[in-house]
Parts: sequence; C-alpha cells; structure tokens
Amino acid sequence: MKNYKLIPKITLWVLMACGIVCSVMFYLPYSEGSLEVAGDFLNIPRYTDLMLYWNYTLLALVCLVTLAFVLVKYVAMWRTDVKKALVSTVVVAGFVGLVLLCWALGSPEEVHIVGYEGTDNVGAMARMTDACLYLTYILLSATVLTMICGYCYTKFVK
Repeated sequence: MKNYKLIPKITLWVLMACGIVCSVMFYLPYSEGSLEVAGDFLNIPRYTDLMLYWNYTLLALVCLVTLAFVLVKYVAMWRTDVKKALVSTVVVAGFVGLVLLCWALGSPEEVHIVGYEGTDNVGAMARMTDACLYLTYILLSATVLTMICGYCYTKFVK
C-alpha cells in the first residue's frame, strides 16, 4: 500500500525533470537557428518544436486529468442529488450551444498574414480562430457583468 503513495511524487519529479530538460535545451546559448520570413532572416531557437510538443503534452495531461475528476464527481452527483446534476447538465448544454453559435459566427475566408504562405489561415482553422475569439469576448464580457452585478447585489440588496 505504501507504493501507491509514491506514484504522485514520482510522476511529479519525472514531469519536472522533463520540463527542465526541455527548457534548458530551448534557452541554451548557441542553440539558435535562422528562418527566412519575407526576405528577412530571423533568429529562432532550434528546439522550438520540442518545447511546443512538451507544452502540448502537458496541456493534454491537464485536460485529461481535469475531465476525469469532473466526470467522477458528476457521476457521484447523479447518485446523491439528481437536481444539482440536472442543473449542471443544463449549464454544460448551454456552453456547448454557445460554442456552436460562435463556430457558426466564424468566417472560413482567408486571413491575410504578411509573410505567411501556409494553409492554416483559411477554412476550418480560420473559422476556429474566429470562434475562439468570439467565445473569449463573450465569456470575458459575462465575467465582467457578473462581477458588477454581484457587487451591486451584495452592496444594495443585502
């Protein structure tokens, strides 16, 4: 039973060691390369891809662990309090609807970027970028409005 308590510590140390190695390789002196963009040569770190892949891996791990904990808590909530679980389901359905609305508002037209000749600025990627921007604007506005209304409620109603 003692070995199960060591697993989180070992995992933490392994992830930290991998992060330190990736960071050292990325920021190491003399590890610069050059990239030609629109006729200009830019200095870039050679291990940019390694750093990006490491960050993608950490992001995926965080998302998976978070979703696992949320799902476990959600199933437990259905067993104990169905009304709270139903409210949570409505909130999630509303958020999914908001994401779909933002996707529909996004434009698949090409975004003109100076010096970029790839294919990631047209079609679904351009629409996803627009959707993420719209979603960010809506959620930020809702957060500020909630803060203002919450302050007014606690100050004047209570």
